[in-house]
Amino acid sequence: MQKLAQSWLVLQLSGSPFLLGLDAFLGEIPIFFFSLVGGVVADRIDRRHVLLASQFVQMSCAFLLTALIAFKVVAVWQILTLSCVVGFAQAFGGPAYQALIPALVKPGDVSNAIAMNSIQFNMARVIGPVLGGLALTQLGAAWCFGLNGLSFVAVIISILSLRLRFVPRGDGSSILDSMRQGFGFIRGKPGMAALILLAFLATMLGVPLMVFLPVFAKDVFRQGPTIYTLLLAFSGAGSIAGALSVAAMGNHPHKGRVIVITMAVLGLFMVGFSLSRWLPMSCVLVFMSGALTIVVFATLGSLVQLLTRDEMRGRVMSVYNVAFRGGMPMGSLLAGSLAPALTAPVVLAVYGVLMSLLGLYFLVVQREVAAL
Repeated sequence: MQKLAQSWLVLQLSGSPFLLGLDAFLGEIPIFFFSLVGGVVADRIDRRHVLLASQFVQMSCAFLLTALIAFKVVAVWQILTLSCVVGFAQAFGGPAYQALIPALVKPGDVSNAIAMNSIQFNMARVIGPVLGGLALTQLGAAWCFGLNGLSFVAVIISILSLRLRFVPRGDGSSILDSMRQGFGFIRGKPGMAALILLAFLATMLGVPLMVFLPVFAKDVFRQGPTIYTLLLAFSGAGSIAGALSVAAMGNHPHKGRVIVITMAVLGLFMVGFSLSRWLPMSCVLVFMSGALTIVVFATLGSLVQLLTRDEMRGRVMSVYNVAFRGGMPMGSLLAGSLAPALTAPVVLAVYGVLMSLLGLYFLVVQREVAAL
């Protein structure tokens, strides 16, 4: 919800697609730089404590932004700064959260738990903006930030209620040595390095579709927040459909093949959306794009978790986090930089073509992922 309101607010205050991409970049780039350290921390101390600290920082930023909006003193630089602080908190909270999930269930249920976790995480990334769009149009931007701040209260209570304690194995190694151990595990596990590379490229090419939705609503369809919310709603509905598809597939043995084929098809729908000027067709195309995006992201996350040992989970998931979350700011910043010269639809069409070619490459040429 907060990301939705931030995107529209930045565009409204500045009118600049570049600053829209810069906001997404600053929100994700701390994750790119600090997640590796966060992964080591998650393997060394109680993961609940790391996660709690992350939640308190993010809650404070949400309430501060609420106050800035309410008192009508908000400026673009303040939004950009708070985005960076939230990204820093997520760099430490993300690996701890992902490493904690498999320890909450019985060994036989780990696969299903990982799949459910991937589904809910990726669905929230799309459904949240849909609810945020409704709050933005009906109540105003301050409500989006305020409701986000309140949501952390429930999260913090949930974490405090967990009776699980992670007891790290103290081997006396330095942070750098621990990082090297994580990288060594990734290099030695067949297909793991390719999966992490694919996560980076998939998010780099796929996420700008969501980032540029306000630009399509404002500049392509010449409408306001209502059409933006409509596009988000169809994208959110597609995400639900994609999540249900992943759940229906269960723990099937061909996750890698599903990932690369879905990426190839997703690119085609992205190109179609970028070319469409008829709103009903655009709604259908963004629905399908939302569904396929969730299938790719949820299946990627599940496969990486299933291939990882618990004592390495924090470090491996931090590297995955760097790739998965690092691709978002890179793609958003590059797309935002190119949009003024080429227009957002042209940039998105190029991204869609590259997404399809990437899926086909890993399906036909580099088949390590497709074999998983």
